[in-house]
Formats: sequence, structure tokens, C-alpha cells
Amino acid sequence: MLDFVDISHESDGSDLLLPGLYIVATPIGNLGDISLRAIDTLKRCSVIACEDTRVTGKLLKHCAIATRMQRYDDHASPQVRERLIALANNEPVALVSDAGTPLVSDPGYRLVREARAAGIPVTSIPGACAAIVGLTLSGLPNDRFVFAGFLPVKDKARRAVLEELGDISATLIFYETGPRLIRSLEAMAELWPGREIAVARELTKLHEECRRALASDLIEHYRDHPPKGEIVLMAGPPVKPAPEADPDTLLQEALRDVSPSKAAAKVAKATGLERQALYARAIELKAT
Repeated sequence: MLDFVDISHESDGSDLLLPGLYIVATPIGNLGDISLRAIDTLKRCSVIACEDTRVTGKLLKHCAIATRMQRYDDHASPQVRERLIALANNEPVALVSDAGTPLVSDPGYRLVREARAAGIPVTSIPGACAAIVGLTLSGLPNDRFVFAGFLPVKDKARRAVLEELGDISATLIFYETGPRLIRSLEAMAELWPGREIAVARELTKLHEECRRALASDLIEHYRDHPPKGEIVLMAGPPVKPAPEADPDTLLQEALRDVSPSKAAAKVAKATGLERQALYARAIELKAT
């Protein structure tokens, strides 16, 4: 049987927590995912630092929380951060993001770092995280994974990041937006034609979905069904060709039944080798 211990940091039985900074995870979609401890903490803090008071305000209203809010995002001035740290030295201050766990591709790094440097206690209240939810839904290997945040907007920079991470033997997790998804999938299709890719969206909501396929297949689907909102985009580990797998032999076998283009695609999927190079070789073999 599990024993549950009260770790709310109450000092004298009052309704307030001990002074410090409390990092509070909030739901990523379904408001029912907020924890009892998170609600209790937010109620008893003196102020809640949040990205957008309108977004956080909806959550507070849903949970009947009346704590005042202070806007704190990536554009907040050093003076706002200094005031929050000064306040946390004497009172409990909560930090939330619009959704999920603060600091995971969300504001808060500087605030936490400076609070710790000032000797202010920092407590993290765990909860939802889109990257972890997406990983658990994907069916991709999860014994090793790398979270790499949002991919760059520009094509050249995006490709550079994918090339840098491509050889890591782990599942890669990115955040992406609906309008940019196709471009990212196109880059993955070019660089990793044989790797499994997963797209998770609308997480914890009514129309939650997670699709896993080759990047080329996902491109076809999302061109016909343009996605909206934020997305967890994942790539399985590199596909290592079997030592006995000879590309020429595989291509020759495939060419008996299909065209050079389809033969290259088939071997690329089986070996993880570059599709364009395999296509060029298939043309040569077909001509001999």
C-alpha cells in the first residue's frame, strides 16, 4: 500500500505556503488533468506568474482560484523578474506556462536560475508535459529519447538541426506548429527516408490523434488534412542496415517486380539508406 505524505511546506497551519518559487505544471488540453497539489499550491500562493493572464485566467476560474496574476513571458523585462524574485524571498510565488510543465520550451529558465542564485527555495509541482504524452502514444522506442524543443523556422537552420541530431541512437522529440509541419516532414523525408516518424496532436482533447509512418506518407496525409495548433513531432532512432544486407542485391530483387523508383523506396525503407542514391543505383542496375 502506498503512503501519501503531505509535502506542501506549510509552516504554521496558515493558508499560505512557505516563501519561495513554485513551478506548477498545468493541463495541456483537458482541464481535468490538473493535480490536486497544483490546485492547492495555486490557491495558497500570493501571486501567479504566467505567460498570458487570459489563458491562465480560464484555468483559475475553472478551479475556483482567486490568486492574482502577474504576466511573465519571454519578453518580460529584467525588472519584472527582479520583482518576482524579491517577492518570492518573502512570500510563495507560483510560475505557470500557458499549458504543460513550465521551462519545457516555455519561459522560466532565467527566473529559476536567478531565484536559486539568490538562495530562494524552488519547488516543482509535476504534471502534464506534451513531449512525454506524445512519446507514450507514439509506439516509438522510449528507453532513450532526446527532447530538442521547437525546430527552427528557416529551412537551412531546420536542416542543420536535423543533420546534427540525426545520428543519435535515440527517439528524437520536437515541438512544431501546424503551418510548419509539412516543411519539417519534407526535410525528414529527404534526410531520413527509412525512419519511423510520429505526429501527435490535439493531445488530451476530444480529437486527439497520433499517426506513425514514414515521413513521405505523413506528408500525403497532412497535405489533404492540414493540421492546426501545436504538435509533438517525433522520429524513431536511425535504422541500422543488417550487416548481410547488400543494397545491390536488394535492389536487384526489388527490380524484378517494381520500377526503379519503387525499388529504391523499398530498399530505403528496409535499410535506412538514402533514397536518391539508391534510385540512381537502381537505374544503373536496370540498364545492365
